[in-house]
Amino acid sequence: MKVLVTGASGHLGHAVLGRLREDGINVRATSRRPRGSSDVEWVMTDLATGDGLAEAVTGVDAVLHLASSPRGRQTHQVDVLGTRRLVVAAGAAGVRHIVYISIVGVDRVPIPYYRHKLAAEQVIAAGPVPWSVLRATQFPQFLDELLTASARLGPVIGDRSVLAQPVDPGEVAARLAARLTAGPLGGIEEYGGPQVLRFDEAVRAWREARGSRRPLLPVRIPGRLGRELRAGGLVTEALPRGVRTWADHLADTYGGTGRR
Repeated sequence: MKVLVTGASGHLGHAVLGRLREDGINVRATSRRPRGSSDVEWVMTDLATGDGLAEAVTGVDAVLHLASSPRGRQTHQVDVLGTRRLVVAAGAAGVRHIVYISIVGVDRVPIPYYRHKLAAEQVIAAGPVPWSVLRATQFPQFLDELLTASARLGPVIGDRSVLAQPVDPGEVAARLAARLTAGPLGGIEEYGGPQVLRFDEAVRAWREARGSRRPLLPVRIPGRLGRELRAGGLVTEALPRGVRTWADHLADTYGGTGRR
């Protein structure tokens, strides 16, 4: 099997490339800038313009579509229109399976970026290539960065009742590889971490790992967004789940340092 991986230079992309190489899968990876590797074929593509897509999908059996532009003005151009360009090119090239990585909650939580991810799912489902969608919960690295940013002015700021379910990107990569080899699902699968945590629980563990005394300043998120986040819009009961916990991430990142 030869697989094209879009967005291969990102955090999840690195984990996916490693997993596919371990599984003995022939990989072609996309990037907007030139890259070199002895065990991965890199090709330059641009989802925002379509440049390089036809060449990238030629001769591949499947596509793992990880590329996204969550910040800035290009989200619609890349995530929705770029996905459509990719699907059209893949269909013309005879690709037999496209696997798309999405996010748990895109159909419930009213975040603008999530609307684009949901629209991209719909593009995949309506396209000519047999498909699968994997919705994953948030990575612990994202939660860690969010807490670090929220504490820059002193206290950690957030809604203590928001629910999160951190999942290790390496485990998501393994699930994507399994979905790839299982063949097209023609539907949506959800995958989350082993624990559902309240925001204040996550903050407490994060403070302890860093040796920090910064207090939590509770700020209730208003409106529908807050209601959905507190009601579990970002978590899933789907099985199986990952096994690496928030505490595992904190131990790997801060263990024993007493960093403040």
